Amino acid sequence: MTTPNSAVRVTVGELAARFLEQCGVKAAFGVISIHNMPILDAFNTRQKIRFVSARGEAGACNMADAYARVTGTLGVCVTSTGTGAGNAAGALVEALTAGTPMLHLTGQIESPFLDRDLGYIHEHPAQLAMLKAVGKEAFRIRNPETALATLREAVRIAQTPPCGPVSIEIPIDVQKMLLDLPPDLSCVAVAPVQPNLAAVDALAERLSKAKRPLLWVGGGARNATAAVARLVKLGFAVVSSVQGRGIVNEAHPQTLGSYNLQKPAEQFYETVDAMLAVGTRLRSNETLNYKLKLPTTRYRIDANPLVDGRGYTSEYFVQGDAELTLNALADRLESAQAQGRMQIDPQLVQDVQQTRAAAAALVDSTLGKYVTLKDSIAEVAGQDIWWVRDITLSNSMWGNRAPVLNHPRAGVHALGGGIGQGLAMGIGVAIANSTHTLGRKTLSLCGDGGFMLNVGELACAAQEKADVLFIVMNDSRYGVIKNIQDDIYGSRHCYVELHTPNFAQFCASLQVPHIKLSDPAATHDALKEALAISGPVVLEVDMDAWGPFAVKFAGPPKKKD
Repeated sequence: MTTPNSAVRVTVGELAARFLEQCGVKAAFGVISIHNMPILDAFNTRQKIRFVSARGEAGACNMADAYARVTGTLGVCVTSTGTGAGNAAGALVEALTAGTPMLHLTGQIESPFLDRDLGYIHEHPAQLAMLKAVGKEAFRIRNPETALATLREAVRIAQTPPCGPVSIEIPIDVQKMLLDLPPDLSCVAVAPVQPNLAAVDALAERLSKAKRPLLWVGGGARNATAAVARLVKLGFAVVSSVQGRGIVNEAHPQTLGSYNLQKPAEQFYETVDAMLAVGTRLRSNETLNYKLKLPTTRYRIDANPLVDGRGYTSEYFVQGDAELTLNALADRLESAQAQGRMQIDPQLVQDVQQTRAAAAALVDSTLGKYVTLKDSIAEVAGQDIWWVRDITLSNSMWGNRAPVLNHPRAGVHALGGGIGQGLAMGIGVAIANSTHTLGRKTLSLCGDGGFMLNVGELACAAQEKADVLFIVMNDSRYGVIKNIQDDIYGSRHCYVELHTPNFAQFCASLQVPHIKLSDPAATHDALKEALAISGPVVLEVDMDAWGPFAVKFAGPPKKKD
């Protein structure tokens, strides 16, 4: 006799695990505690979701964030209550900045003692308010009857553009409570935002008159590679934000890649008669604090209607999903081109190539000997990589532009500018690569200061056998901050020199292979050796031995008045 689902009793913790399975979640990240054990016990018992035990909640959240960015699926992080949930706050801000769909499950103290200001151990009296402040939304599950509805709504909100992390706190006694297993545990499908076709018609009419059109793509267009390719085939030039790298293969002759703010690019913009920005916020550090001279005729497509007019004004705005809207636009422009109503300047492609070369040469001229590292990564690792970066001098100076990326999700970086997140993000990406069999190597570019901030996660990488190469740029200081002190504080250096470990000994204690690179001439062979090793590897670049960059980088570039 078959027992109906209604007779199966499960805990709220197991309900959460089963629901995530139905959402297609294959991996989750977190730190086990007494306040989330019913959830993690269900993960372990059911063996449907791989749980990665991070060494801290901040790292776990960064891992889930990076995992979601690479896979295009829901990221999941599980933390404890109180201090544990608070530890994840900075990483949740990063996920919110990046627009990452994520579910953060955290515990809470026993329901009878909640919100009574009793000083109950592990309580954070304003935890829910904190989680609302650092994420897109936050909920509390108060009883088993509302658990599934709350889970569904949280995931729906997380996956609705603009996406972001949503937290749910579940008191530990509620996690343990039993309920009948619901017959339907499916997620609510989030439909893409349909564009108004009349608005698309109007936009197409405007763009059909352009002779030198430019498409600026951001992270919101990562699902629209085929649609973007149609516009490129029509003759559009392309430039991307750092978050939009790889939407068009950066080796394509019609793209500037993310060389988007260098002087040659700005000079090129003066020749463009129409720019269409798609899925991008045109952020401050990519527009010289909104003073970058973009083409005077600007149009915009975004799923978020509030983007219209932010940062830069636009002549026309269309709300809609990037893929749907660009495909509809391409339909109309292909027809216009076939009818001879759209004629692209044949010189445009050559101008793009010359601009790209000039901008890249300008960047290379600032690097000194470090151009060897940049070029060797491209040569040895190739294009089929996941390129993860922390906030460090090398990323700001060249990592955001190079190497060439050929996948819309290949670039993962600390978008919000916080240091110390690249190590954990590299682990999350490597787990995504193996769990989803994506077949790429993960490289994570880190500074020594940021690496030490979450260095405990290297133990997590070792335990999980995460296949990631950490390139640690070691100058034993906060290099960017020291340069800023030189630039505007009269070279009064304070609090920037760092005591760093002997990385060879530290890595040996974790049984993680370590290679020290002191001679630029050895870069090619060192990278080749490191990339041949499966599992986590640390390649330490001895910056004291290499010497300084040719130009000092002192924070995000700004336009001088």
